[in-house]
Amino acid sequence: MTLTGWLLFALILQVVHFLGTWKLYVKAGRKAWEAAVPVYNAVVLMKIINRPWWWVILLFIPIVNLIMFPVVWVETIRSFGRNNATDTALVLITLGLYIYYINYTQDVTYIEDRDLKPRTSTGEWVSSVLFAVVAATIVHTYIMQPYTIPTSSLEKTLLVGDFLFVSKYHYGARAPITPVSLPMVHDTIPLAKTRSYFKGPEYPYFRFPGFENIDRNEIVVFSWPVDTLVDIVRPYKGTYIKPIDKKTNYVKRCVGLPGDSLEVRDGYVFINGKQNELPDRAKLQFSYVVESKNILVLVRDGKATSTPTPFIANRYDISDVQWAGQDPNTQNHLHIAQLTDETAAKLKNNPSIVSIERRVQDSSQSDANTFPQHPAYAWNTDNFGPVYIPEAGKTVAITPESIPLYRQIIEVYEGRELGIENKISQKGNQVLLNGEPITEYTFKMDYYWMMGDNRSYSQDARAWGYVPFNHVVGKPVFVWFSWNTNGQGIANKIRWERLFTTVHGEGKPVSYFKYFVILLAGWFVFNFFRKRKKKKA
Repeated sequence: MTLTGWLLFALILQVVHFLGTWKLYVKAGRKAWEAAVPVYNAVVLMKIINRPWWWVILLFIPIVNLIMFPVVWVETIRSFGRNNATDTALVLITLGLYIYYINYTQDVTYIEDRDLKPRTSTGEWVSSVLFAVVAATIVHTYIMQPYTIPTSSLEKTLLVGDFLFVSKYHYGARAPITPVSLPMVHDTIPLAKTRSYFKGPEYPYFRFPGFENIDRNEIVVFSWPVDTLVDIVRPYKGTYIKPIDKKTNYVKRCVGLPGDSLEVRDGYVFINGKQNELPDRAKLQFSYVVESKNILVLVRDGKATSTPTPFIANRYDISDVQWAGQDPNTQNHLHIAQLTDETAAKLKNNPSIVSIERRVQDSSQSDANTFPQHPAYAWNTDNFGPVYIPEAGKTVAITPESIPLYRQIIEVYEGRELGIENKISQKGNQVLLNGEPITEYTFKMDYYWMMGDNRSYSQDARAWGYVPFNHVVGKPVFVWFSWNTNGQGIANKIRWERLFTTVHGEGKPVSYFKYFVILLAGWFVFNFFRKRKKKKA
């Protein structure tokens, strides 16, 4: 829905509100016209129901307002003596339209000094839960969101099972685009496996100002640009175009910024002709073929996995290597493992190793699954590009050769997702946009290039291309918990050294968990003596 459409919708809501409440405003000692003035009528209504003025702000916050509107409906009828369960149920079931019945057919009296305390323990519990959900939704949507690392694409920096806090305010919080959605639930309702939102009109894209720009090599959480799946876990259940804020969240390292020229050579990223220098916490991993005399035992997170078959493909990182004795068949064993260059160099010196070689696709090999999935670009994930990463306001030449790189941007990211009908076609050697010849295009947004550190096992920009800035979710800042499924026993399943560590920074991550425990214990002691002193007084 366009901005004009939303303004018209808001005007209709104001008319509905005025027609349904003006008599109640008068009975509360206000003027009828006060029910008709947008925003001001909400401030007056807060006075009528004896609630703070700042509740008005909550009525205009997407998702939060879905909770607040029912609360205001109930508070309104209770301000006029309608307190029983039947009235409450009717006003909720009719989406507030029951107020029309009270406004025009019932002789109600305004209760100016109404007791705001819930009459039952159940009512008090519901009230507390509602406002806890409101507060949590605001924090989740605009300040900080929890996120779990599901894959090993950033292994070494972020591990599978890390629980993160992702900052929304660093790059500027993105306001919800989907008007009707369950709070604090992404695209799918857990267990039910159904959509968590109503697919219909969408809010125009809006982002609050941020405090910093995305820096090169920062880890970023973003909405997967090409996600049209109902459920990422069940990709063939069905497809449809998902709203931006309901696309699957991904986390990768931003290796390319707007305006950069990026190229991948033998798995290494080059920016504007120079090899990208990663921070010391980042450890690139590549796929290596390891040939050994003995049975190789791979150890990861304390769990050993032997590989007795002649050939086995596995994704274990050999952070520790053990041997299960001489091979009884005197036959060498082949293994495929994800290694850093440093680990591979150490392993090479082991007397049980016959050979170790990194698997690299030659630049002459073409991978049809590599962006932009076009025969004119014979690229693969190890040798890719160069490509230009679009920058807002910059113009590029549009030719039959270049259009595969920018079609998705023009038709989808700066077309359909912004409410614009853009259609690229081709007539001979001429490229057409909506039927008109086009020789150049000026970008409306900044774009980024996101890649994983596990270069052989990362679905990233090499598969689906650019990430528009409006798809950026936030910046991971903190690992508050880390769960190792391979650990033996509860104590070993928790990676204690990773609790309360920062995501970015130099040197080995330092855990601040003990300081948190000390502060928490101090708070409990302080609170205990404070309550004890209060009782004595």
